[in-house]
Amino acid sequence: MLDWIRFAVSSALMAAGLMILLTAVIGVFKFDYVLNRMHAAAMGDTLGLLFCMLALITGAPDGWLVLKLLLIIVFLWLSSPVSSHLIARLEVTVNPVWHQLPPPETGREGSEA
Repeated sequence: MLDWIRFAVSSALMAAGLMILLTAVIGVFKFDYVLNRMHAAAMGDTLGLLFCMLALITGAPDGWLVLKLLLIIVFLWLSSPVSSHLIARLEVTVNPVWHQLPPPETGREGSEA
Protein backbone atom coordinates (compact mmCIF):
# COMPACT_ATOMS: atom_id res chain seq x y z
CA MET A 1 0.00 0.00 0.00
CA LEU A 2 2.81 2.42 0.85
CA ASP A 3 4.47 1.71 -2.50
CA TRP A 4 1.31 2.75 -4.33
CA ILE A 5 1.13 6.02 -2.39
CA ARG A 6 4.79 6.74 -3.17
CA PHE A 7 4.14 5.93 -6.82
CA ALA A 8 1.09 8.24 -6.94
CA VAL A 9 2.96 11.14 -5.30
CA SER A 10 5.97 10.60 -7.54
CA SER A 11 3.76 10.48 -10.64
CA ALA A 12 1.91 13.64 -9.65
CA LEU A 13 5.16 15.53 -9.01
CA MET A 14 6.65 14.32 -12.29
CA ALA A 15 3.52 15.33 -14.22
CA ALA A 16 3.55 18.77 -12.58
CA GLY A 17 7.24 19.22 -13.40
CA LEU A 18 6.75 18.18 -17.01
CA MET A 19 3.78 20.55 -17.40
CA ILE A 20 5.86 23.44 -16.03
CA LEU A 21 8.71 22.58 -18.40
CA LEU A 22 6.26 22.37 -21.32
CA THR A 23 4.86 25.79 -20.38
CA ALA A 24 8.40 27.19 -20.32
CA VAL A 25 9.10 25.79 -23.79
CA ILE A 26 5.91 27.39 -25.12
CA GLY A 27 6.92 30.68 -23.46
CA VAL A 28 10.34 30.54 -25.11
CA PHE A 29 8.75 30.18 -28.54
CA LYS A 30 5.92 32.67 -27.92
CA PHE A 31 7.85 35.69 -26.61
CA ASP A 32 9.64 38.00 -29.02
CA TYR A 33 12.25 39.74 -26.90
CA VAL A 34 15.29 37.82 -25.69
CA LEU A 35 14.97 38.86 -22.04
CA ASN A 36 11.36 37.69 -21.92
CA ARG A 37 12.42 34.38 -23.42
CA MET A 38 15.20 34.03 -20.88
CA HIS A 39 12.82 34.74 -18.02
CA ALA A 40 10.40 32.06 -19.20
CA ALA A 41 13.22 29.56 -19.66
CA ALA A 42 14.86 30.29 -16.30
CA MET A 43 11.67 30.20 -14.24
CA GLY A 44 10.37 27.08 -15.94
CA ASP A 45 13.73 25.40 -15.73
CA THR A 46 14.15 26.08 -12.03
CA LEU A 47 10.64 25.13 -10.92
CA GLY A 48 10.13 22.29 -13.39
CA LEU A 49 13.40 20.62 -12.51
CA LEU A 50 12.62 21.01 -8.81
CA PHE A 51 9.35 19.09 -9.22
CA CYS A 52 11.00 16.41 -11.36
CA MET A 53 13.80 15.94 -8.83
CA LEU A 54 11.29 15.80 -5.97
CA ALA A 55 9.46 13.08 -7.90
CA LEU A 56 12.70 11.13 -8.18
CA ILE A 57 13.38 11.67 -4.47
CA THR A 58 10.00 10.26 -3.47
CA GLY A 59 10.71 7.15 -5.53
CA ALA A 60 14.34 6.75 -4.40
CA PRO A 61 15.16 3.40 -2.80
CA ASP A 62 17.96 4.54 -0.47
CA GLY A 63 19.29 7.56 1.40
CA TRP A 64 22.45 8.04 -0.66
CA LEU A 65 20.43 8.56 -3.82
CA VAL A 66 18.23 11.08 -1.97
CA LEU A 67 21.35 12.95 -0.85
CA LYS A 68 22.74 13.02 -4.39
CA LEU A 69 19.44 14.29 -5.80
CA LEU A 70 19.25 16.99 -3.12
CA LEU A 71 22.77 18.10 -4.04
CA ILE A 72 21.72 18.26 -7.70
CA ILE A 73 18.75 20.46 -6.71
CA VAL A 74 21.05 22.79 -4.74
CA PHE A 75 23.50 23.02 -7.63
CA LEU A 76 20.76 23.76 -10.18
CA TRP A 77 19.11 26.34 -7.92
CA LEU A 78 22.44 28.13 -7.50
CA SER A 79 23.73 27.94 -11.07
CA SER A 80 20.62 28.54 -13.17
CA PRO A 81 19.71 32.04 -11.85
CA VAL A 82 23.35 33.14 -11.91
CA SER A 83 23.86 32.06 -15.51
CA SER A 84 20.56 33.65 -16.58
CA HIS A 85 21.56 36.90 -14.89
CA LEU A 86 24.94 36.94 -16.62
CA ILE A 87 23.39 36.29 -20.04
CA ALA A 88 20.80 39.04 -19.41
CA ARG A 89 23.52 41.53 -18.44
CA LEU A 90 25.40 40.63 -21.62
CA GLU A 91 22.28 41.25 -23.70
CA VAL A 92 21.64 44.61 -22.05
CA THR A 93 25.28 45.66 -22.48
CA VAL A 94 25.72 44.52 -26.09
CA ASN A 95 22.31 45.35 -27.57
CA PRO A 96 22.50 48.84 -29.15
CA VAL A 97 18.73 49.40 -29.12
CA TRP A 98 18.38 48.99 -25.39
CA HIS A 99 17.11 52.39 -24.21
CA GLN A 100 16.41 51.71 -20.55
CA LEU A 101 19.96 51.73 -19.25
CA PRO A 102 20.67 54.29 -16.55
CA PRO A 103 22.75 57.26 -17.71
CA PRO A 104 26.47 57.03 -16.94
CA GLU A 105 27.65 58.89 -13.88
CA THR A 106 29.70 61.99 -14.75
CA GLY A 107 30.69 63.19 -11.31
CA ARG A 108 29.98 63.04 -7.65
CA GLU A 109 26.44 63.54 -6.43
CA GLY A 110 25.69 66.95 -5.04
CA SER A 111 28.32 68.75 -7.11
CA GLU A 112 26.91 71.21 -9.55
CA ALA A 113 28.67 72.13 -12.73
